[in-house]
Amino acid sequence: MNNKLPNLYYLGIILVFFVYSTQAQKADITRINPTNWFVGMKNPNVQLLIYGKNLKANNVILKPYVGVKLKKVHTAENPNYLFLDLEISKNTKPGNLKFTCNGTTFDYQLKSKSANPRGLSQADFIYLLMPDRFANGDASNDKFADMADPNHDRKNPFLRHGGDLKGVTEHLDYLKELGVTAIWMTPVIENNQFLTDEGGVMRSAYHGYGFTDHYNVDKRLGGNEAYKKLSDEAHNKGIKMVQDAVYNHVGINHWFLKDMPSNDWLNQWDKYTNTTYKDQPLFDIHASAKDTKEVRNGWFTSFLPDLNQNNPFVANFLIQHALWSVETFDLDAWRIDTYIYNDLYFMNKCNQALLTEYPKIHIFGESAVSTVISQAYFTKNNLAIPFKSNLPGALDFVVEEAMFEALNHDFGWNDGVSRLYTVLAQDLAYADATKNVNFLENHDHHRFFSVIGEDFNKYKMGITWLMTLRGIPHFYYGTEILMKNFKDPSDAEVRRDFPGGWKEDAVNKFDKTGRTEQENLAFDFVKKLANYRKNSDAISNGKFMQFVPQDGVYVYFRYTDKQRVMVVSNTNKIDKTLDTSRFEEMLKGSKSATNILSDSKLNDISTLNIPAKGVMILEIN
Repeated sequence: MNNKLPNLYYLGIILVFFVYSTQAQKADITRINPTNWFVGMKNPNVQLLIYGKNLKANNVILKPYVGVKLKKVHTAENPNYLFLDLEISKNTKPGNLKFTCNGTTFDYQLKSKSANPRGLSQADFIYLLMPDRFANGDASNDKFADMADPNHDRKNPFLRHGGDLKGVTEHLDYLKELGVTAIWMTPVIENNQFLTDEGGVMRSAYHGYGFTDHYNVDKRLGGNEAYKKLSDEAHNKGIKMVQDAVYNHVGINHWFLKDMPSNDWLNQWDKYTNTTYKDQPLFDIHASAKDTKEVRNGWFTSFLPDLNQNNPFVANFLIQHALWSVETFDLDAWRIDTYIYNDLYFMNKCNQALLTEYPKIHIFGESAVSTVISQAYFTKNNLAIPFKSNLPGALDFVVEEAMFEALNHDFGWNDGVSRLYTVLAQDLAYADATKNVNFLENHDHHRFFSVIGEDFNKYKMGITWLMTLRGIPHFYYGTEILMKNFKDPSDAEVRRDFPGGWKEDAVNKFDKTGRTEQENLAFDFVKKLANYRKNSDAISNGKFMQFVPQDGVYVYFRYTDKQRVMVVSNTNKIDKTLDTSRFEEMLKGSKSATNILSDSKLNDISTLNIPAKGVMILEIN
């Protein structure tokens, strides 16, 4: 008997070692992206990114599920990643898929497709806000000790201030009263970034443009649940949702950059190379290959690494996140950040994926350019060129610049309001200029009211143009209460908190009683025009006709078969009298009109007296 004990002892050791070894070799899966998918999509294919330890491609098994096939398992340069290609047939039912990978079982949820994007049109009025700077609805999520940036200090213009999605939700009635029909927020996706040194100042990523986890809304803004609640509440009030998309880059603290799937996940250089920010080489027929590559593949900044969209796994990751976002948060439109620095062929593929799945969705891109040709090149256009963009609309930087030229410079052959006329005369370059989004300022530009020298007459003229020109107008938060400032010494000066968004604020400008007399005049002016344009067939659905400016007076019409609206602007510093016989082509014998701004009737419009820096909106009878 004693001779048998050592054998049993060694057998036990071997058994324990075997069990331990088996457990040690089991897959340890820590992430799956997308976090879920949807049945009923027009594209039956989805690619799952699996991240973890001890992944074995030849050991991935999908338990039989009617309508779903595991077509292929891809390995990566980094063994901690697998990519699973699934095919989901049209009639597949929602439910949970069950996978095993090297001894580990995991579920994957399929939900019903339900999103119904409403899109955007000329009938809409977009309100752009920065969630961190708009309103704080929940002080408990202002900061978290476990995040890379645990700071919160409203006195510091470069740190987070605590605004969140609940704060936006609580002020939807304010936006509805103003006449807003769509909200565009700077990105809400997690930015778990460390403070970065920008110009010698340590700054937080409150702006949202450095994603660190695509599938989580930043918990300092309230997380996914708060975003979905905002979307639901906004839609209940007739307000659409525009998401700010960033494809070109991610934050340097993104989870997948800490253990990249492959070296070519990013655009890599022998030494750090920044983009030149020059758009011209991308369409210049004389451009060098070197210049073109630096624009497209150079990094936006050293802390925003540039994604290699020619890598098919990167491309799938980004496109699927876009589709997942529309479904998960019921989005209506898509604004694309730094459009020109993306691979343009990838962007066509991404745009088409969204448009195929959701034909009504509107997509517009940020191309900070200064010429119509350049802006048209990056948009669906009428140019006879080899590369053809399918982007439906653009943020119209060229019109913005022209409006400031018209407001701040004297009239001349090519100067003043002649510049605005000339820019709009080049709309033939676009496939559909009505899909462009017009603006007077944003979070990267000087405040409108400051640029025009705080001249209230110029303010009303600029707002009138914004609200009545062809295209879709977008506002920047606080313009309605005359928020001002230049980007001096930094852009933080044009990103100040909305007064009244925090309980401790001394004044509340969300409320009429907290605004000054002039601020209420501005608010009421915007409100009047925004709500008028909702019910104006000519502005919401109409065509645009402009007349050559003469003597500093600019006249254009918005019109349909049902309605004609005449906009008259006197950009001079003196009063002007206008003989309207020149506009008979649009007046068609009409002799009277309603002045929309003064709510007065004009029984004889054969001659109009327009005050200095004055504007009229006339609904022709």
